[in-house]
Amino acid sequence: MRINRRDVVKAAAAGSAFGILGARGALAQTQNVIAFGGSIPMSGKEADAGLNVLQGYKVAIKYINEQMGGVEIGGKKYTLDLQMFDDASDPQRATTLIQKQVDAGVSFFLGSFSSAIVLPTAAITERAKRPMVQAGGGSDQIFTRKFRYVFGMFPRASRQLASLSEMLKSEKDKIKKCSLITTNDPYSKTQADGAVVFLKEAGFEVMDVYRLPPKATDVSGVVNELRARTPDVLICNTHEHESSLIVQQLVSTGTKIKLIFTALGPQFAPFRANLGKYADGLTFLQYWEPRFEYSDPIFKSSKDYYKYYTSVTDRKESYQTVAASACIVSYVKAMQDVGGLDPEKVRDALAALDYESLYGRIKFTSDGDGDPVLMGPGIGQIQGGNLQVVFPERVASAKLIIS
Repeated sequence: MRINRRDVVKAAAAGSAFGILGARGALAQTQNVIAFGGSIPMSGKEADAGLNVLQGYKVAIKYINEQMGGVEIGGKKYTLDLQMFDDASDPQRATTLIQKQVDAGVSFFLGSFSSAIVLPTAAITERAKRPMVQAGGGSDQIFTRKFRYVFGMFPRASRQLASLSEMLKSEKDKIKKCSLITTNDPYSKTQADGAVVFLKEAGFEVMDVYRLPPKATDVSGVVNELRARTPDVLICNTHEHESSLIVQQLVSTGTKIKLIFTALGPQFAPFRANLGKYADGLTFLQYWEPRFEYSDPIFKSSKDYYKYYTSVTDRKESYQTVAASACIVSYVKAMQDVGGLDPEKVRDALAALDYESLYGRIKFTSDGDGDPVLMGPGIGQIQGGNLQVVFPERVASAKLIIS
């Protein structure tokens, strides 16, 4: 049976009565069923990304239950049960849902999407000493409060461009000077400020940091300054609209830069079509794509995961779906490592994980976010109109081209 969006929402709605939830949560372990609780945006402004995350959770559980017949932990066979409810992109609703699940006896939690929802719900599971593994929140605030029970599949925002700095280190004979343009919203600003730290630590000269208002319609002033003080690398920590505008105005003014990085834009076909040949050479964030070759303790490999995923759902895969599936795999591995379901021991095993998964290497920092390089994004580049992976070398499909 294939999983589609309608099935996802219907399945969540079917179990939405808290009386049923309480019975399922309290009896799950005695019936050799491991219950995973949580909320996710199935409606509201975060619904599209939220449904990506939900699909990743569901596909991993479907595979384990139907293809493997469950998992063996401590000599017992368990099936997995997903108790996920629609928080409607509302942090207040999400906290109510999570508290009810904690009260109902759910021991293990999966995260929502959006840092604004993950942060307050993680505070609840933290107080209850219940682990949460999540693929939807990367804000620094989640990982600077000394929480012990929350783990994230991404580095915190200020560390998410560490892998870009790591890639550039190998090109220091060609690259010396960097400038940054960032959208002046809290998340982008934090990400860019973190990149400056990594670049300086790596020995690069950071010449300028330009901050654009969200949905900027003109960047000519910034481009004029870039033309006068041309860096070797321009790092655009911007959204698709601003990224396209920057490239167009660089081209129209004849401003040539050896390497341009745009966090968002080149991943998407309309962006590439809009820029045409001028998209060639652009680099960008690439958290996951089907060509990545990783092994996995559940799915055997990332390619096997992709084959199964596309066989059971019509929803397009994204790095969010794969990261969400890796949350389930990480829970199972931690439980198998300790041979049981004690939440405190499972928490300790999660903190100690260091293994290769369908999503890549999984290793958390002492604060619970992803290791900034090992779990940071890969870097892609448009070469001859095609998307190539140029970092990390372990999964690269081509070498980085610097003009």
